[in-house]
Amino acid sequence: MFTGIIEEIGKVKSIERHANSIKLTVSAKKIMSDIHLGDSISTNGICLTVTTFTNDSFTVDVMPETMMTTNFKNLKVNDEVNLERALSVNGRLGGHIVSGHIDGIGTIIKKYNDDKAIRMSFATSPSILELIVKKGSIAIDGISLTVTDVDSTSFSVSIIEHTQGETTLTSKMIGDTVNLENDVIGKYVQKLFVGTRLVMSENQDNKGISLDFLESNGF
Repeated sequence: MFTGIIEEIGKVKSIERHANSIKLTVSAKKIMSDIHLGDSISTNGICLTVTTFTNDSFTVDVMPETMMTTNFKNLKVNDEVNLERALSVNGRLGGHIVSGHIDGIGTIIKKYNDDKAIRMSFATSPSILELIVKKGSIAIDGISLTVTDVDSTSFSVSIIEHTQGETTLTSKMIGDTVNLENDVIGKYVQKLFVGTRLVMSENQDNKGISLDFLESNGF
């Protein structure tokens, strides 16, 4: 589990491409002081497992499912990536709960200065947008950000100066893609309501949700 608070910007050192997967080596400094085989590292928002490491780089395997659901298919040597180690049990949850499991890709459609902040808007799929709420949290390339606006086709965020300097997001241009992860709490709530609707649709005598109905269905 991660927080969406980026620790360091790393750089892609090498990419070994296979039919539907890649072996990725990333150069880093700060996070290398406490890294072990099997550690989870959020790399542009994707939870990846360290398979080997040196003093200044680590290597991970990126599987076909990840290649299909993220923008890693477009990754190139020397690209910069946002890095975060997994949350320690005694650490502060400064951002929000981030699993590192990407839900889909967004495309930058607007980018402009707003005083010291930079506002960015992203187009994405309806399945992702339906789980985004104004003032809610979303992870963009692994960065925990607060949604400022959302409509039927896009959503927006405002990036403060600190985040501008500590992440790769504002170096991206209109048309570039990003990895998106919806708030995991919203996903579980949606699953709960979908399950409830299915049960209700099977109950022909349903008169609405009551305490008896919830208790009989395990709530």
